Amino acid sequence: MKIRLLRWFTRLYHQNIQLRLTIYFLFILLPLVAVSLFSTFRSQDLLVEQTTERTRTALSSSMDYIDLTLQNVEEISTVIATDSNMLRLLEKSGPGLSPQAVLNFLDLLKQLSSITSINHMISQVSIYHSPSGVLLSTTNGSKRVTNPAQQDWLAQMARFSGSGIVYTMSEEPTPEGKTFGDLIGADGISLVRVMDLNNPLRQPNLLAVTLSKAKLLNLIHSLLPSENAQIYLMNDNRKIITGSDDATAEQLSARMADEDMFTVQVNSKYYKWSLLLMQPRKEVYAKSEQMQLYTYVIIGISVLLALWISWAVYSGIASPVQKLMQGMKRAGSGNFNVKLENDRQDEFGYLTQSFNQMILDQKQLIEHGYEQQLRLAVTELKFLQTQINPHFLYNTLDSIYWAAKNYEADEISEMVLNLSRFFRLSLNKGTDTFTVEETVAHLHYYVRVQQLRFLDKFSVAYDIQEESKTIPIMKLLLQPLVENAILHGLEQRDRGGELIVRARLEDGFVHMTVTDNGVGMPQDRLRYISGELERVFAPDKPGLSLPPWENAKDLYGLRNVASRVRMVYGKRSRMEIDSREGEGTSVTVRLPLDRCKEMLQLSPERADTDNEKEAGGSV
Repeated sequence: MKIRLLRWFTRLYHQNIQLRLTIYFLFILLPLVAVSLFSTFRSQDLLVEQTTERTRTALSSSMDYIDLTLQNVEEISTVIATDSNMLRLLEKSGPGLSPQAVLNFLDLLKQLSSITSINHMISQVSIYHSPSGVLLSTTNGSKRVTNPAQQDWLAQMARFSGSGIVYTMSEEPTPEGKTFGDLIGADGISLVRVMDLNNPLRQPNLLAVTLSKAKLLNLIHSLLPSENAQIYLMNDNRKIITGSDDATAEQLSARMADEDMFTVQVNSKYYKWSLLLMQPRKEVYAKSEQMQLYTYVIIGISVLLALWISWAVYSGIASPVQKLMQGMKRAGSGNFNVKLENDRQDEFGYLTQSFNQMILDQKQLIEHGYEQQLRLAVTELKFLQTQINPHFLYNTLDSIYWAAKNYEADEISEMVLNLSRFFRLSLNKGTDTFTVEETVAHLHYYVRVQQLRFLDKFSVAYDIQEESKTIPIMKLLLQPLVENAILHGLEQRDRGGELIVRARLEDGFVHMTVTDNGVGMPQDRLRYISGELERVFAPDKPGLSLPPWENAKDLYGLRNVASRVRMVYGKRSRMEIDSREGEGTSVTVRLPLDRCKEMLQLSPERADTDNEKEAGGSV
């Protein structure tokens, strides 16, 4: 079904000019649409990057302030935990609640209350006296922890913390189903450490400095960019210390996984705390949505304009051209009664009128004898073609071959066989071009004849690049070059002669080289031959003209090949020769690859026309 639909669309595309014009104009719009969409999406990305950077900077600044606050609180806790007066009062208070112990605890509360005023982020300070089980608090006064399990839990916590610091959430569970916040009467995160830090024989008395949850929230709440945004201060276990709402850990994880939420998180440099800000992405993209809407409107208007322009071009230009083309097709099929309607006064009207007049003149020309003259010309051409009958040559060579076989003259029979194959391909191929592979096979028949003639005094090698084998080239292009290499280079060697034929593709050209290790030529002779080749391939020489050969006394083979190459392959073709006396000669023919694939497929008349265009129109 998809294949049939594709075929139907392809047929409709080739038959409908208006559809092609519309597609062309839409293709022209594609870069504009691509750039517009890229700019829109890129602006959104830049907006997100800038927003992320600004948010991260603000969160980092707040996180630095929180770090500074925590360091200050830790320093205060160190002062309390090492205060000798407080330690002395705790030491004097025994297990029982004697009047002196009560006075000691009151004195401790006074000192703790004065310390809380130093830092506004501290909501309360609590001290647990392990021998008596009394818990002193700056906000709740004093109370006694009577539950043994809770007493053991607090003592274990003192031993566990050692001289370090433990940040404990108010939701931390304790024995008997209570939380740490219920136990000390505080709502927030508490800095917990043991008292009497420098005494290894210290009692398990605990100090808890609780940070104000509301003041922490006020500190970070100002960073919220909108009402729908949320911000949270979390510890290393991703538990919320304080936040803009009462989200649970599960809700927070779900929001962070939501792709519609814009999330920025900053970690503390000194603590395992982090600030997390979340905002709906549609709020972040709100500023770019209007620009995106403008882009879509512009794209829509551009598509409508493309449709309108394609219709205008079709009705004003393509439709008259299509009618003229249809009239030409009918005339080409032999219908000379064609007459196109013409009601236009512009250039297309003139073309239509000229076409009608041309058809009328053509019809009259045919009626007055053109057809008879054409038939006479065709008859004469066929007569000329039959003047040379290649079958006579084949039959004669075949008779010589069998006669040589009968007299057991193997070398003569092989020579005749190769010569027969050479002429059969030369005369009866039915085309003016061979592929490189066919050219080499054809050339080898001639080379074999020469090897038999010279009693195998030279060898031949073919170095043909695989990619070049299917390239079509002019017939009998290399044979004169090989003939020169054998007769003028290798014939004068006694033994060890070597002939190499190469073909390769390089930089859009077909390079074919014939190399021999013969006697070579002197430098003055080389300069003379190179100069003659330069005359043939001169840039200002017209493509169809030949150099004057009236006074030429030599170089017939080279001149022939060079002239044919120049006429067929144009001014980009080249033929070069290089030789060293006593070392050998190399001749290279360079043909444009595009002319090889296209030019030689044309008729002789079309090829001549192309050469005229390449030469500037002069013949």
